[in-house]
Amino acid sequence: MVEIAALLVGLLFGVGLTVSDMVNPERVIGFFDLAGSWDPTLAFVMGGALTATFIGYRLVLKRPAPLLDTQFHLPTAKVIDARLIGGAVLFGIGWGVGGICPGPGVTSLASGRIEPLVFVIALAAGTLGAKIWLGRKS
Repeated sequence: MVEIAALLVGLLFGVGLTVSDMVNPERVIGFFDLAGSWDPTLAFVMGGALTATFIGYRLVLKRPAPLLDTQFHLPTAKVIDARLIGGAVLFGIGWGVGGICPGPGVTSLASGRIEPLVFVIALAAGTLGAKIWLGRKS
């Protein structure tokens, strides 16, 4: 049941990214083009997502446990360290230059174009490389 729920939520997320055109790298790059023809669309999509998440978390966390698990699995780390900042900077640079982040990149695989495939392969290679470099097994 958990896997089916994850599949349905992933499909809903992908449909939302597609409907909002966030799978289009030009839309994202346009958001970061403050000196040119700035496109505020991404701000509205992110604002809608943050609003829904804010309300959803307030409602769901009132429950004693999630519907499909025995407990909530929330992050416990509270430290802002160099690894977190470095990772955020690298993610932001990659997102700003390429106009693709992981969610839209995976969703774009359905387009049949080669660019999303190259992106997802590079994403997997970068993730594996970082884990090896940092000596992690997770």
